[in-house]
Amino acid sequence: MPITELQVYSVERADVTGGVCLVRCLGGAARAGQVYAAGEARLGLRRIEAAGLTVPSVGGGRVARVHLTGPMVALLTRGQVLTSVPPDGHALAELEAWLATGPPLLEEPHPRPLRALAGARMQDEDLPDGVRLRWGRIALAAGYRCAEAEGAPDLARASELAAVRSYLIRRFGPGPGGDPAALCRELLELIDLTPREAAAQAVGWRDLPPDRILHLRRVKSLIAWMVLVRPFLAAGDPLAEAVDAWSQVRAALP
Repeated sequence: MPITELQVYSVERADVTGGVCLVRCLGGAARAGQVYAAGEARLGLRRIEAAGLTVPSVGGGRVARVHLTGPMVALLTRGQVLTSVPPDGHALAELEAWLATGPPLLEEPHPRPLRALAGARMQDEDLPDGVRLRWGRIALAAGYRCAEAEGAPDLARASELAAVRSYLIRRFGPGPGGDPAALCRELLELIDLTPREAAAQAVGWRDLPPDRILHLRRVKSLIAWMVLVRPFLAAGDPLAEAVDAWSQVRAALP
């Protein structure tokens, strides 16, 4: 992510929760939702005003009035430079609080780097399970935001989300890790074929158009995530039978 720097002209208002500063953007693009470093302290950028209007961002060389969170605002001095912090510099609690507000998609940290960061932390075995689970939920939230930014979810995006959901269920169990039945049900609804139809197409898949081959490969990836959570489905659940039917077809798909 690009680095953004803000130089403080003045602190107009401040209290223990944050304040308002007049700043000049030295480089990069300042956006609502960013976090800035002031020494060891972290300041959240919550709103930007330029020419009397609230704007989503401000670029290099522009002057703006910014609303910041954090008690450190009261200690800022004229000329001090604040530097944006990339996603791996954000505290877990800060990210959770930020995502809970449903920020616009143009705000930082952007969903894709945040999803990558959270996915890595989710799988970090040096972290306590509770912390890993929280990172997993952030990875899911960022994944859904990616899907929203890219339009209606297709099989490829559904597979990306299912990968995280499947991991959480297998690592932390149903309940804390998610609902295996809901995951299987949602993935089955996305598949526009029956197992028999897919098996028939798989026989001569090399002769199919490229887009159809790709479609079958994406179906195959969805089956993989369902199979991984199949042991958590209740005995006699019709979903289990549906997953079993697809698992028998999967090996034949391209």
